[in-house]
Amino acid sequence: MKHRLIAASLGAFGVVMIVVSLSSSTIAGQAPAADAAAKAPAAPAYVVPRTPDGHPDLQGVWANNDATPLERPKELEGRKFLTEAEVAVLKRRAGELFNGETDAAFGDSVYLAVLKEAKDFKSTDTQTGNYNHFWIVEREFDNRTALITDPPDGRVPELTPQAKERQAAAAEYRKLHPADGPEDLPLSHRCVTFGVPRLGAGYNSYFQIFQSRNQVAIGQEMIHDVRLVPLDGRPHLSPAVRQWHGDPRGRWEGDTLVVETTNFSDKSRFQGLSSENLKVVERYTRIGPKTIQWDVTVNDPSTWTKPWTATLLLRSTPDPIFEMACHEGNEGLSGALSGHRALEKAPAKSSR
Repeated sequence: MKHRLIAASLGAFGVVMIVVSLSSSTIAGQAPAADAAAKAPAAPAYVVPRTPDGHPDLQGVWANNDATPLERPKELEGRKFLTEAEVAVLKRRAGELFNGETDAAFGDSVYLAVLKEAKDFKSTDTQTGNYNHFWIVEREFDNRTALITDPPDGRVPELTPQAKERQAAAAEYRKLHPADGPEDLPLSHRCVTFGVPRLGAGYNSYFQIFQSRNQVAIGQEMIHDVRLVPLDGRPHLSPAVRQWHGDPRGRWEGDTLVVETTNFSDKSRFQGLSSENLKVVERYTRIGPKTIQWDVTVNDPSTWTKPWTATLLLRSTPDPIFEMACHEGNEGLSGALSGHRALEKAPAKSSR
């Protein structure tokens, strides 16, 4: 694995060609494969480790470094899964494109660059430029084409008309008031929070879970946010009480930990949007010795036209959680504000 200091070839045409070339052999080989599977001895069922109180043991450090994008790319429309051969091509192409010398790629841009057969990768920061990919953790490719499992098209549902209005008003305000004061800058820039649940992968995307009989603590490496989730059946806080990370309540449904969160502040952000009506239900299920399946269902009738669900795979890792100090003393914040003050003065100087 590459250093973690911060705490192949598939285009639209290539996808079609690979699908066509592999589909006939896959269909032809289905019967023999099924016969072989029927003769093979059944694998022993996974036995979930348990805490002293009898519940599944979810404790440890878990990484979200999957390359699978949140939404299914247009090039893969209608396809929930890739073949093993196609995944191998993606991995090879990723190794060539992100060899440590190219610009750092974040989030879904890793998968999309590989899928679109990018010849090189340019920084998403067109002003100062990013550091190179040497400093970014390696991403894991599998055969899923989207994290979103519902709706079936693998896409985030359309925004409601009122959400589009809020989004447009917010964009216009940012255009007119990019940095009048610190409150105008994004929450992440101010090191307040990156929001929960944080679905982004590959960049400080590590979690640590601690359990007791009546509480579960979910620590998030990004800005070292920790959520304390009561398991004792207490009701949610009054709707008048709003919090950055909402008000989580947990319960066990069989071997699955269910966390329901409401009472988000209207200043909170999830997927770049804010709403006091947001309700998130997370399901944590240990499906293997090194894997937790994390299902996140989002429901906000004032923002999206229907609920949607994403399924992430958290992998056990020996890597520790590092302190994510963001920026000490808010020097980055003061630099951003002073930079904007300088930009405001620039036209007056040039007109003299």
